[in-house]
Amino acid sequence: MLDWKAYRKSVVARVGDLRKAQPEVMKGYAALAAGSNDTKLLDAKTRELIALAVAVTTRCDGCIAAHVEAALKYGVTREEIAEALGVAIALNAGAALVYSARTLDAYDQMGAPATA
Repeated sequence: MLDWKAYRKSVVARVGDLRKAQPEVMKGYAALAAGSNDTKLLDAKTRELIALAVAVTTRCDGCIAAHVEAALKYGVTREEIAEALGVAIALNAGAALVYSARTLDAYDQMGAPATA
């Protein structure tokens, strides 16, 4: 497993390098991130739990590190994170199920030979 604190520090440093190389892109990203934090109905704790579930489904270690750090600031418990991760696991399994059906559909539509 990762040393998450060291990993987070290295990601932040590399993002700083990218900020220098692509300042306009990073300004756009910062605006997008800030906009997602400006919600009226979801509290910060709930947003971080959602972010962690999404981080898992998108397989983003940097996102996991950033949002665990933020979740801790909002008092999220290990049990709450585990529950959110249960949703991510179910969604990933559901996505695999749906895309499996799509794969069979593609096979059938692309002229697969009839089976006996």
